[in-house]
Amino acid sequence: MDLDEVQDALVEFVRAEVARAGYRKVVIGLSGGLDSSVVAYLCVRALGAENTFGAMLPYRTSDPASLSDAKEVASVLGIEYCVVDITGPVDAYFAALPPEAGPEADKLRRGNRIARERMAVIYDLSAAKQGLVVGTSNKTELLLGYGTLHGDLAFAFDPIGDLYKTQVRALARHLGVPPRIIAKAPSADLWSGQTDEGELGFTYDDVDKLLYLMVDERRKKSELVAMGFKPEFVDAVQRRVRATRFKARMPVLARIMTHGVGGDFRYWESTISRRHRPRPMPNER
Repeated sequence: MDLDEVQDALVEFVRAEVARAGYRKVVIGLSGGLDSSVVAYLCVRALGAENTFGAMLPYRTSDPASLSDAKEVASVLGIEYCVVDITGPVDAYFAALPPEAGPEADKLRRGNRIARERMAVIYDLSAAKQGLVVGTSNKTELLLGYGTLHGDLAFAFDPIGDLYKTQVRALARHLGVPPRIIAKAPSADLWSGQTDEGELGFTYDDVDKLLYLMVDERRKKSELVAMGFKPEFVDAVQRRVRATRFKARMPVLARIMTHGVGGDFRYWESTISRRHRPRPMPNER
């Protein structure tokens, strides 16, 4: 992978997507982790520091070092940011739940609520700053479904969505992201002591090698086992990719009319001239 080419392509991608939407600015959830730091570096290169805004959203169980690292990235890049503690609204929600809503929330439910609260704040800030929300999910996370719908998986576009975690790490070194951020254990920072690899049950180095061969090279299970991967590891990853595929696509819409608003929406806009389009129905806007 030529890192200069990757960097140039992603910088141009950011510029093009922001311009296509008619915006000039972006808003990023800065966690102090590898992925959001890389995205921030790319956005500053593409749009300038004055058009890149960082949102830091700690919860009471967040690691204080995460906030410090996020502030360091913002300082190095010279971008404006704000810190919004989301402990109050998250805890208030669970405290207000009536008994009939079910048992007390476990770590997973609370973690999902934290992720969605963070994105709710980011989208509100995007309206205030008139900027597009930029995603920070990498290809490994997207393939494994390691993300929260309407939480960290909500965004206008994602520059690193086709880079595996290990590739993002290499790009981070190339971009000059602080070494401490590159070296620390990846974490969504949803509860104390939480790490990505601890939850997944395997390392990013191991699963990236498997996913690349499985997804990009379309290798069969027999080939993967012959290459040295344990059959149970291959099965576990394949099951997870299949089971969470719905997270990486737009919600399925029932198709009734000739043209929908999904994959063929641009076809309608680009190939049918205005004079040949059907007249609006009464009261239609």
